[in-house]
Amino acid sequence: MTIPISQCLALALLSFFVASAIADEKPRGVTYDGRSMIINGNRELLFSGSIHYPRSPPEMWHDIIRKAKEGGLNLIQTYVFWNIHEPIQGQFNFEGNYDLVKFIKMIGEQDLYVNLRVGPYIEAEWNQGGFPYWLREVPNITFRSYNEPFMHHMKKYAEMVIDLMKKEKLFAPQGGPIIMAQIENEYNNVQLAYREDGKKYIKWAAEMATGLYNGVPWVMCKQKDAPPQVINTCNGRHCADTFTGPNGPNKPSLWTENWTAQYRTFGDPPSQRAAEDIAFSVARFFAKNGTLTNYYMYHGGTNFGRTGSSFVTTRYYDEAPLDEFGLKREPKWSHLRDLHRALRLSRRALLWGTPTVQKISHDLEITVWEKPGSDCAAFLTNNHTKLPSTIKFRGQEYYLPEKSVSILPDCKTVVYNTQTVVAQHNSRNFIASEKAKNLKWEMYQEKVPTINDLPLKNREPLELYSLTKDTSDYAWYSTSINLNRHDLPMRPDILPVMSIASMGHALAAFVNGEFVGFAHGNNIEKSFVFQKPVILKPGTNHITLLAETVGFPNSGAYMEKRFAGPRAITLQGLMAGTLDISLNNWGHKVGIYGEKKQIFTEEGAKKVKWTPVSGPPPGPITWYKTYFDAPEGNNPVALKMDKMQKGMMWVNGNSLGRYWVSFLSPLGQPTQSEYHIPRAFLKPKDNLLVIFEETGGHSETIKVQTVNRDTICSIISEYRPPSVKSFERSGRQFNAIVEDLKSGAQLACPENNQVIKQIEFASYGNPDGACGNLYLGNCTSPNSLKVVEKHCLGKNTCAIPVEREAFDELSKDPCPNTFKTLAVQAKCGLP
Repeated sequence: MTIPISQCLALALLSFFVASAIADEKPRGVTYDGRSMIINGNRELLFSGSIHYPRSPPEMWHDIIRKAKEGGLNLIQTYVFWNIHEPIQGQFNFEGNYDLVKFIKMIGEQDLYVNLRVGPYIEAEWNQGGFPYWLREVPNITFRSYNEPFMHHMKKYAEMVIDLMKKEKLFAPQGGPIIMAQIENEYNNVQLAYREDGKKYIKWAAEMATGLYNGVPWVMCKQKDAPPQVINTCNGRHCADTFTGPNGPNKPSLWTENWTAQYRTFGDPPSQRAAEDIAFSVARFFAKNGTLTNYYMYHGGTNFGRTGSSFVTTRYYDEAPLDEFGLKREPKWSHLRDLHRALRLSRRALLWGTPTVQKISHDLEITVWEKPGSDCAAFLTNNHTKLPSTIKFRGQEYYLPEKSVSILPDCKTVVYNTQTVVAQHNSRNFIASEKAKNLKWEMYQEKVPTINDLPLKNREPLELYSLTKDTSDYAWYSTSINLNRHDLPMRPDILPVMSIASMGHALAAFVNGEFVGFAHGNNIEKSFVFQKPVILKPGTNHITLLAETVGFPNSGAYMEKRFAGPRAITLQGLMAGTLDISLNNWGHKVGIYGEKKQIFTEEGAKKVKWTPVSGPPPGPITWYKTYFDAPEGNNPVALKMDKMQKGMMWVNGNSLGRYWVSFLSPLGQPTQSEYHIPRAFLKPKDNLLVIFEETGGHSETIKVQTVNRDTICSIISEYRPPSVKSFERSGRQFNAIVEDLKSGAQLACPENNQVIKQIEFASYGNPDGACGNLYLGNCTSPNSLKVVEKHCLGKNTCAIPVEREAFDELSKDPCPNTFKTLAVQAKCGLP
């Protein structure tokens, strides 16, 4: 058969276009080499942030991910939390804020990548590092070792997670957002404890993971001897200087945890890390061959329920760029956003250029990435922590503040300096809600049981972890002892002392139903000794303890062999001497009555009799109940608990987690006073709030608050590097050619419908302090407030010129020989 010429031409054209399309189509998938990750055929600079899905309700996820993307991130990192997904062996839960698939898809919908840290050991300041409790009770098990029972369950769980991701087509080769995965976590910290079994285990873990799925790279953080098929990565604050590099020439240099501050345990002082320090460490890392940094955390969120590990606060990594409530913490959020922009401008040189390093002095160095005849980017570094300096590069002088890196994406123009913050600052405010004030409290008090009320008997007190099995923070212990009047001290002013040696974490003691006292350990030393005088009587005396855990351990070797709870219990000062009652036969019961009846829910609350709170505080082991309407507006909501002691909180049956405001930091202040109530937990009216107070507090002082960051600030130096291109000093006059001072100090309200309602502080001179706590120096222009109000009042955004003539005539300058700074603090609100 003869085919017409027209059809031949058509077929030829079709073949040509198909072949061209195939030739132009880039490979789908993820590979890597010694320079970078290669995603769908493209080299990438990756700016990542850790966001954990269980630490926020799903209603918050989209906004948090959006803000992360606006902050310049293109990758989100999350752990997979084994104990929430398989709390009972063989029974899985992926619903609500445990919906991992929904979370990953939501990230992909915003065109971001995902790094999935499968673990299954995650640490994360999470109960048992993510291991479910039932795993402890598997016969002959040793966690994180070349141990058959452990490896069996670890592989089974990892396979379930990987199969779920494949089924939902979430890996990059399938068109999904997951471009890398992690097996194990910081194993070098414990490897020596397991000796040869540690080496064998890490090799097995790598082979197991890549055998389950090899479509994306696998990483192991802080694993110097990582097997060839996985990439070893760095965790820490300054990986540019502490990371010895990949352990193979074809592995890229990746930073999987850049700590944006530090998690806090109850009793800790504030944990902070300056935006300038984070930016410095990231710029140096990318200058020294790095291509991925991950901020741990970018948003920390909240440890709802009983999920936090030993002594960890409910608020997690609040000092991250997005705070616990999902609000932007400035200037950290914006300063890092600007850093990402500067590094992206340097992308081509960094990914395809060749580096050279010139050491100018002990503290000064120049790193240049250059592709001859094409792209060039330079990093000028001053490592001195106190002194600024200048550096000459390609015929031009550049000013470098102390401990800073200047980025020149074209090897000429400084677009960013890590120490120079031009971004807006803000301060967080907690405002008492008008709609949720005047709370009317009712109470219900737990009964203190005796040994006769407790079903589980044993000669000595049972170990607390294995008793509770992670089903409750609480367990009752009780015994009884018969004394006659000759056993008791003869003098009424001398009392016997009860001493209890406990392996942790806390306990409240009662004698004959009366509260004796409370004692606890801390995150460093879990064990403690309780010692209190007690009133004993002739006849039967009932000694009852409410033993408490504050989370399970989450790190270290042999976690499955940790113990807690009361051990040696003695009565000292009796006429016959010290009496050891440790082996006196004890009754036990897990949990407290209100927990069992779930009186923190609407249905459960009907099962007990509540009475109005009046008079002095009712004391320990008391439940409090009230109702409140949802606070006005859309801002996040918090409970102020600063006059309570220790316990648990629920709203509409949802656990807000543990509070512990009586555990003061060395500063004499509670580690945490405000506790997050997600808006998703609330109804418009009649929200049930239930508190269980363990030792006694003032419920009438609890406040429902809204949270905002409507206090905004700009703190801009007159001659701030890197903008200064030349600088001269002549007598009493200063000259500077400044590129980016044209726009001046800028302020922007956090919401589009807000305007600047008030200028709370303004000083052009030498002010000091931080946003929310600014104060005057010894030099300020008297026109400061007037000039700022003229430019900003009533506007959503404004810019104030940072120029001497804008504030004073030069002849009236109050301090002409002073470097000037403009500091402004404004309050935003609805028009």
